[in-house]
This record gives sequence, structure tokens and C-alpha cells, in this order.
Amino acid sequence: MTQVPARAPARDELIDRVRDGLDRATAHLLARQDAEGWWKGELETNVTMEAEDLLLRRFLGISDERLTAQTARWIRSRQLDDGAWAKYHGGPGDLSTTVEAYTALRLAGDTPDAPHMAAAAAFVRDRGGIERSRVFTRIWLALFGEWPWRQVPAIPPELVLLPAWMPFNVYDFACWARQTIVPLAIVRSLRPVRSLGFSLPELRTGRRPPPPPPLSRRAGWLHRLDLAARGYERVAARPLRRHALRRAAEWIVARQEADGSWGGIQPPWVYSLIALHLLGYPLTHPVLRAGLSGLERFTVREPTPDGTIRRLEACQSPVWDTALAVTALADAGLPADDPALARAGDWLAGQEITVRGDWAVRRAHVPPSGWAFEFDNDGYPDTDDTAEVILALRRTPLREHPVLQRATRWLIGMQSRDGGWGAFDADNDRALVAELPFCDFGEVIDPPSADVTAHIVEALCAQGLASSAATRRGVRWLLRAQEPDGSWFGRWGANHVYGIGGVVPALVAAGLRPQHPAIRRAVEWLLGHQNGDGGWGEDMRSYDDAAMRGRGVSTASQTAWALLALHAAGQHRTPAARRALAWLLDTQRPDGTWDEPYYTGTGFPGDFFINYHLYRLVFPISALGRILRDTPPEEP
Repeated sequence: MTQVPARAPARDELIDRVRDGLDRATAHLLARQDAEGWWKGELETNVTMEAEDLLLRRFLGISDERLTAQTARWIRSRQLDDGAWAKYHGGPGDLSTTVEAYTALRLAGDTPDAPHMAAAAAFVRDRGGIERSRVFTRIWLALFGEWPWRQVPAIPPELVLLPAWMPFNVYDFACWARQTIVPLAIVRSLRPVRSLGFSLPELRTGRRPPPPPPLSRRAGWLHRLDLAARGYERVAARPLRRHALRRAAEWIVARQEADGSWGGIQPPWVYSLIALHLLGYPLTHPVLRAGLSGLERFTVREPTPDGTIRRLEACQSPVWDTALAVTALADAGLPADDPALARAGDWLAGQEITVRGDWAVRRAHVPPSGWAFEFDNDGYPDTDDTAEVILALRRTPLREHPVLQRATRWLIGMQSRDGGWGAFDADNDRALVAELPFCDFGEVIDPPSADVTAHIVEALCAQGLASSAATRRGVRWLLRAQEPDGSWFGRWGANHVYGIGGVVPALVAAGLRPQHPAIRRAVEWLLGHQNGDGGWGEDMRSYDDAAMRGRGVSTASQTAWALLALHAAGQHRTPAARRALAWLLDTQRPDGTWDEPYYTGTGFPGDFFINYHLYRLVFPISALGRILRDTPPEEP
């Protein structure tokens, strides 16, 4: 009997394309590693960063024509067709952003009758004028006499004297908010006015402020509290006020980072410089000199046909980017002892924070450890970065390093009462402060969130603690936090796609079967929100409009988040996953990366958004790598 040769398995052309696309993306990422071992992509936000930089320099008397011209080119390049400026790519014009951009361009010499300026002014007036702008914008204008200080909500510097157990103490606020509020309290109490060189009548409507909320609402009582605080300012005992200002200045100086920043982020940085200068610190003082020179490190310059443009990063993310890059490369198949991963592991281990920061106010018994987002931010390690670094170091030669045990102990110690984790503090959830009149600039507290809690649960599982009490409490928190539609809210990424992309892999790592109802519902949500082109996208408007959840132009990072969830749920060989893979490969650039102008990172939900330039690379690499790893080569 003649033996029939076995048929060779059919080649899967899509998987061949995945392999090729993954190779090109991996090569691109490896080429971007710094010689010291780290990665850092640009962190892009909106033009208020550049506008406020020009206003800061005008206030301090250090304006520079060349710098101003370079910055103005960038601001002009971001203007929308209707004359406004948006908070994120593809978003609608925003009143406060437009007021600040317009004012900055006036500083640069643009005249009100120029077409682009007239269009901007018309937009501002149509949206209610300066009178309806956010408190932060009106504070900037008050610094130059373009808004009365008496109409700015009170921020008494005496807040810094309150003990941590009292309502409205500075530790009731999230770390980014408290670092901003303390210097603003100094500025508000001193009420300085410097010359802007022009006035802004074209941005006014003359509208009266809206009526205060009724006393039947808590916000109404807090509005009356603000009125009382303004009255207190007129009669505050001078010795007490001087003592509060001195303590506030000491608080600020003690928190300056090695790179001259405060918290490694723009808002507290610029307000701290202004506050200390108002208290008599000369520009030559080491604190101010370090603060001003440190801004250069956050400056991006780029040549264009019209001349050099200058923009500023609101923050920098080397620790976060490096941890994600290590995980991506390991997912792509690089062995733990690969030189790139070894260098990155050594660099990350050297960034461990071993001193106490503000987090210790509520967790004094917890030994310090953890990682921050930035190069220099020893005062504010965060749990999200720490979790991702643990996951990354597990994929390097340092997978058994003692630093992992210290960081794990710190993470467990930072768990909140309800079982979840906030980013920077434990139990920072006193929602009362968010309703204060001066808190209209975004999120001001740091309660537990699904994405952060998920990353920590996954890290604890990687450390062999899947059955620990802390992990089980975290899993229960995540199950309670699932939205009725099956998704999870994405606090630090856009938005429900990000939430699902983080939570599903964490729950599976913690031992939940893919058939668990919570995971099935999440998968159904993803399948119901896949775009016709095969990708996923979610517009930032989903933070304010539930109808926009899971709706938006497909992006590489959001498609990768969905694929990571589908892979964890065992759905990576389905038609939906294959369409998503095809979309990623069809849109990949020849150099291995992806174009992604849309913002997929979040600072403050609904208010401040981020385009992490490395997201478009690291997350697709992880998704492609995991799917390729778990797809048998002979499977069609």
C-alpha cells in the first residue's frame, strides 16, 4: 500500500506579516534606547504650557525675543480653523486655552486686527469671554491687572498650618494639586500686579458672574465658605499671615527636585517660582536659578520651513517609558539577558526612591521604596510606575533583585481602605475639596482607580502573591468597579478601552478564568465597539459624554490595548482579533512605528490630556509579541 505524504500545514500570511511587523517595530524601539539604558518619548499636551511659559517670563522680567518668537510659531501652528485652540488633537476649541494662547501671541507682537487674532477673539466672546474662563486662566490675567484679584477665589496660606486630620488641610488634595495650591496661596494673598504692556478689552463680554449654587447643595455652602475666606483675608492677623507665608515658602523649598522642578510637572513649577520671587527670593537665588534653568530640560525645539519652533513638555516620563519598553521587548521575544534589557534593568534599579515623601503622611509605618514617573522626583513615587517597573524587572537579569521585594512591600502598604490603589497617596478620597470654588482645573483628589489597581494586582501576581490578602482585596475592588456596560473607567488613559486593556490581563493573572462573567462582559464590550476598519479608538469626549465611550478614530495604542485584553481572555485567534492585527499591520510605517496624532493619555479626566509619543510603539509591540508567541506556527 502506497503511503500518502502528510499535507504540509497551510501558511498563515497574516501571522507572517505579524512576524515581519514585529521585527521592524522592535528594531525601531531598540534604536531609540539611550546609552544609559532608558527610553523617553515626548509627552505632548496643549499650548497652555507654552502660553504660561511666556507669561511667566513676562512676570519675572526675563522675556527673550528669540525665545518668544520660537514659542509663538508653535502656538500659531496649533490654532484651529475657527480661531480657537483645543485641549487635544481633534478636539473642539476650548475657551480658557484660547484666552491664554491669544494673550501669549499678543506678547509676541501679534495685533488684535490680524485675521487669526480676530478669529480667536470672536471665539472667546462667543463662549462668554474672560468672564467664563477657568480660575487658573483668571489668576494669570490677575497677575497683570486684567482681572480683579477680589474676584479670584480665596486660597488662604493658613491651609499649610492645618494638621493632616482636619478638613481642607493640604494633604486632602492630590499631590499635584497640593503642590500647586500652596504656591498659589502665596500669590493670591499677595495679589501682585505687573505690566502686560497691553489690555484685553476684545476678550470681554461684560457678563456678570453666574449666581452662586443654592444652599440646598454642598457646593453652595462651600461658595459661602469662600466668601468668608475672602472676608478673613481683610482682617487676618498679620503675625499669623506672616507665619503662614513663611511656612508655605519652607514647604515649597523643601520639595524642589534635583532638576529644579517641583514634582516634575509644570503647574507647581511655574507657580512656585512666582510665589518665591514675590516673597523676596531674587532670580539669582539658587532655588530660583535651578528652577528656571531646569525648564530648558523640558524644552523641545524643532526646525521648520518657517523657522525654529519651541514647545514645552508638561512632564517627562522616562521611568514609565522604560518599564513599558522593557516589557514590550520581552513580549517580542528578547531574552532576559539581552544587553538592551540588562542595561534598562540596571538603570531602573538605580532609580528606586529610598526617601520618604508626602505619601508617608498617611502611611508613616511603610518603609520607603518605589519609582516616580520622571528622572528626578524623589518626593513623589507613584504606585502605577512602581507596578510597571516590577513587571519590567521580572523580565531582566534582575528578576530576583532585592529591590523587587522592597517595592512590593511599599505597594502593599499603599493599598487604600477599600482595597484599591490611588496613584500617589493612600486614602486620598475626600471629595469635599473638589467642590471648592478654586478647584475647577481638573481632578484634585487621588482615589483608587481601575487602571492603577489592575497594574498593581498584575505586579503582585508576578511576584508570586496571587493568593495574598492584598491581591484578593484588589481583585474584589476591580470586580466592584466594573461599569454596568462591562467596561472599566480609564483614569490615566483614554478611557474605557484603556481600563479594559489593563484590568482583563490582571484578573486573568490573578486566577480568574476567561469564562468568568466579568471577563466575558468586557470582551463583549470590546467586540461591540470595534471600528469598521478593525481597530479601536476612543475620543477624549468620552470622559464627559457616555455616548462617546469606545467611539473614536482607530489608534495604534488603543487597538493594542484591546488586543492585549482579547489575548488575555483567550480571544486572540478570533476574527475580531485578526481584523485588528491586519489594521495594525496595514497602518504601520516603513520605519516600524505608527502615526498617532490623537491623544490617548490622560492627566485630568475631562480637562488635561496627553499624547505619549512612545505609546504608539510599545503597546503594539506587546500585543503583536504576545499573540505571535501563543499562535502555533502551523495553525492557519
